[in-house]
Amino acid sequence: MTKLLNKVNYPTDIKNFSDEELKQLADELRQETISAVSKTGGHLGAGLGVVELTVALHHVFDTPDDRLIWDVGHQAYPHKILTGRKNQMETLRKGGGLSGFTKRDESDYDSFGAGHSSTSISAALGMAVARDKLENNNEVIAVIGDGAMSAGMAFEALNNAGDIDSKLIVILNDNDMSIAPPTGAMRAYLAKLISGRTYNAVRNFAMKAVKHLPDYFERAVKKTEQIAKDVVVGGNFFEEMGFDYIGPLDGHNLDHLLPVFRNIKKSRDKRPYLIHVVTEKGYGFESPEASAEKFHAVRKFDVETKVQSKATAKAKNYTDIFAEVLIKLAKQDEKIIAITAAMPSGTGINKFAKEFPERTYDVGIAEQHAVTFAAGLACEGFKPFCAIYSTFLQRAYDQVVHDVAVQNLPVRFALDRAGLVGADGPTHAGSFDVAYLGCLPNMVLMSPSDEAEFANMIATAADYNDGPIAFRFPRGEGVGIEIPEDLKVLEIGKGRIVINNEKPDVTIISYGTRLQEVLIAIENLQKNNISVAVIDARFAKPLDEQLIKDFAERSKLVVTVEEGSVGGFGSFVAKLLTDNDLINNVTKFRQMVLPDIFINHDEPYNMYNIAKLNAKDIEELVRNILEK
Repeated sequence: MTKLLNKVNYPTDIKNFSDEELKQLADELRQETISAVSKTGGHLGAGLGVVELTVALHHVFDTPDDRLIWDVGHQAYPHKILTGRKNQMETLRKGGGLSGFTKRDESDYDSFGAGHSSTSISAALGMAVARDKLENNNEVIAVIGDGAMSAGMAFEALNNAGDIDSKLIVILNDNDMSIAPPTGAMRAYLAKLISGRTYNAVRNFAMKAVKHLPDYFERAVKKTEQIAKDVVVGGNFFEEMGFDYIGPLDGHNLDHLLPVFRNIKKSRDKRPYLIHVVTEKGYGFESPEASAEKFHAVRKFDVETKVQSKATAKAKNYTDIFAEVLIKLAKQDEKIIAITAAMPSGTGINKFAKEFPERTYDVGIAEQHAVTFAAGLACEGFKPFCAIYSTFLQRAYDQVVHDVAVQNLPVRFALDRAGLVGADGPTHAGSFDVAYLGCLPNMVLMSPSDEAEFANMIATAADYNDGPIAFRFPRGEGVGIEIPEDLKVLEIGKGRIVINNEKPDVTIISYGTRLQEVLIAIENLQKNNISVAVIDARFAKPLDEQLIKDFAERSKLVVTVEEGSVGGFGSFVAKLLTDNDLINNVTKFRQMVLPDIFINHDEPYNMYNIAKLNAKDIEELVRNILEK
C-alpha cells in the first residue's frame, strides 16, 4: 500500500482525498506522531487523541486562511506534521528546533501561540470579530480540550461569544469523558441532520415568518423548536450560553466528523457553534507504563516496547523533595492542606494525595480559584500550601494581591519550575515571580540553594502564620545534599555566609540554586588572587539588610546572582545599597539576572549560557569590573 503521508506536505495536499484515504492518512499520522515523539520526548497523549480531528479539520477547512486555534498547543503535534513541518519533527523541543507548542513565528498555520491553557476561545472570538469588521468570509475554529474547559477564562469567552452575532466554531475536545459519552451512530446522524442546510433553511424561514405574527405565536414556535432540539440532541448549558450545540460525536470516527464539519463550513449564519467531540487521550497507543494521565508527557521511548528511557538520577528531584517534606509535616500538623491546579504529578501533590486524600484539592485549571480558595481556608485557621508553577501563578495575580496580600493571610505558595525550564521554553519559564511577588506588601519570599535549605524552607512556611509566604524552586535534580532528619525553621529574613572574608575584593550574593555556579566561578577567581565572600541570601523579602550592608561596606564589588527577571532580588539589593549610599567610587554593584528577552527552548545549560548566568559568565563579569 502506498504511504499517503509521503505525499502530504501541506493541507492542500489532502483536499482531494476520499473519505477512505483520509482514514488511511489518520492511521499513518498516528504512527508518525508516535515515531517522532519516541525520538524527542514530549506531549504524546493529547496529540494522539486528536489525529482524526486534525485530519478532518485540515481537509474540510481552508487553513491557514481559515484560522485554526489549538488550545494549550500540546494537542498540535499531528497538526505540525500536516502543515509543512513533517521533516522537522525530530527537532521537536530541541535547541533551534520546533516548539512543543503552537507558535506564530514558526508557521502561518499556527494562528495563535499557546503554552498555557484556556485561551483559544477568547483569541478565536477576537479573530472572528476582526474578520467581520474587515468584511472577510474566512472561518475561525477553536479547539479546546484536555481539561482546558475547567478554566474560568473559557467560560468568560463563551459568555461573550454567545452575545455577539459572529460565526465562531468551538470544538470541545472532551478527552476525559467529563461531560457526556458518545452514543453511537444515531447520535452522529442526528448531529449531521441538525447541522445541515435543510434543517437550518427551514429553521431560518420559520423564524423570519413568525416575526410578522403576534408575539405569543413567535414564543410558541421558539418553544416548540426548543422541545424538538431537546428530543433530538439534548438541550444543554452551551445552548443556554447562545451556542448551537452539536454532538457529542465520536472524535475517532471520520464518518461522524466530516459531514458535520462540511455542513458547518457551508453555513453562512452569523452565530457561534459548539461541536462536542469525545476522544480518548493516548488513543492507539497501548503501553505497559500507561497511567491515569494517558501519557500526557513522555521521555524518549522504544516504539516496539513502549517503555520510556530513564536517566540515572544523581540526586533527588526538588518536586519529590517537596512532596516528601510536606507529607512529613502534615503527619505532625493536621491543619496542612495541599492545593493544586490540575498539576498533581507536576507539583508532587499526587504523592501527598495518596497519604492525605481528604486534605488534597485539585481544583482543575483554575489558578484564580485555587488562590482564593486557599485564602478562605487560611481565614479559618488552616495552613494551605498552594502548589502552582511559577509561570501559572501569573494567571492568578489579582487574587494573590487582593485576596491574600491585602488581607495578610497566611497562604503558602510553593512555586515549582522557577527559572529556565528547558524544552518547554518561554511559556513555562519561571522568570517573573520574584518581581511580581516582591512588590507586594506583607509577602515573604524564599529560594533554596540546595536540598537541605529547601526542606528547611518548607518547614519554615508551615510554621509561619504572620502573612503570605512563597518559596520558589527549580525543575529537576538537586545537588546531592542530604535532607536533614530534624527540619529547621529559619529565621525570617536571615541569610547565611557561605564563604567569609574580612576584606573581599568581591562579595557575591546568590539567591536560589545559581549558588552552585557561583562556587565554581570563585575557584578560578581565588586562584588569581581575587579575594571573595559569598552569601546565600535565602530571602529576597525581607532582605538580611545588616548582613548585606556589612559586606558592601568592605567590598570593592558587590554582585547579585539570581535566576529571575529584572525587578527581582537584585533590584531589592540595589535599593538597599543606594538608600544607604553604599554604591560609590569604592564599592561597585552589578546585578546578574535573566536578560530582558524570552529565551527559546533548549537544554537548560544552553539557556543559561544565553542568559549569561553560568559559572564562566560570573567569573568574567567579576574579572572585567575589577580589572577596570
